[in-house]
Amino acid sequence: GRRERNKQAKLERIITAADELFAERGVDEVTTQQIADAADIGTGTLFLYAKTKGELLLLVQNTHYADALERGRTAAADATNSLDGAMGLVAPIVACNRVQIDNGRTYLREMVFGDPTEPHHAEALSIVAQTEKAIVGILTDLARLSAPEASTLARVISAIQFLTMASSEHTDSSIDEIVDAIRTQVAAILPL
Repeated sequence: GRRERNKQAKLERIITAADELFAERGVDEVTTQQIADAADIGTGTLFLYAKTKGELLLLVQNTHYADALERGRTAAADATNSLDGAMGLVAPIVACNRVQIDNGRTYLREMVFGDPTEPHHAEALSIVAQTEKAIVGILTDLARLSAPEASTLARVISAIQFLTMASSEHTDSSIDEIVDAIRTQVAAILPL
């Protein structure tokens, strides 16, 4: 009904305002009041949709990461070996994470250390699970691994990806440099 449409319209305004402000200034330089003002709502209303600025970042970034995962699935579909397939899947996610470096690192921290029962955190973890499931498919199809072995390796690849993206060592690295670092590590663990 109308009430639900109004709620959806507010949510869309919040997402748009937060996305624009975070991209322009970085999550640490934006206040919830600025987001509420840009969305033309009160701060109390804002907190009905996300209790913290970290949750707002998750709300915004989850959409971007889900889109990156879809681009990765498309790229991985053309791969002829498991390493190229895994990297085809991962590369768009790395690029998404690097659009605004501090936001990307904060998103990873919020995802890993946030409350998994909070809906935006749960959605972020769902995207990780979908990514790992896609990697399992690549490893079972192209490397002919058993599902349990592929599942274990998918978790390891996910850990490599997140640690490399979040690492202070790579703060100034380009997308290609991060993808290459991940590729080198993943190549070391995949069976020949």
